[in-house]
Amino acid sequence: MLTRRGKYGLKAMLTLTREHGHGPMLIGDLAEADAIPKKFLENILLTLKHRGLVQSRKGPHGGYQLARTPDRISVGDVIRALDGPLALVSCVSQTAYASCEECVTEHDCAVRRVFQQVRDETARILDGTTLAAAAHAPQSGADHDTRHPVQLGGPQ
Repeated sequence: MLTRRGKYGLKAMLTLTREHGHGPMLIGDLAEADAIPKKFLENILLTLKHRGLVQSRKGPHGGYQLARTPDRISVGDVIRALDGPLALVSCVSQTAYASCEECVTEHDCAVRRVFQQVRDETARILDGTTLAAAAHAPQSGADHDTRHPVQLGGPQ
């Protein structure tokens, strides 16, 4: 499940995407725009900065902005930075692999095969969805694409 940290971070990144090209955004404005507690957002943005997804600038015209263009940052990049691996079981993780203690052999494990498919599809969708695409996707109604049910920018 997506954590509150991951959800808030993704919402903030989508707001920065919509503001891309207009200069840095003050953390207070960003917190207010997305109804995120400011202290919590500061911690989230620090993590995103250390992962190279946002950059900050100090001074009167300072704030936070994306470190790369929105079409070069995926939703998967943000989720991994804030919530860790996408895999639900460690034996299928590409970034935090660990074998299962109770597994006799991974090759024959039916549970592993199912969760490998889940991880692969999750990664395909999240890594294949850029911030640019997510920020400008239709939010509801007939335009909604059921193949990619990601609605991250609006009220939750």
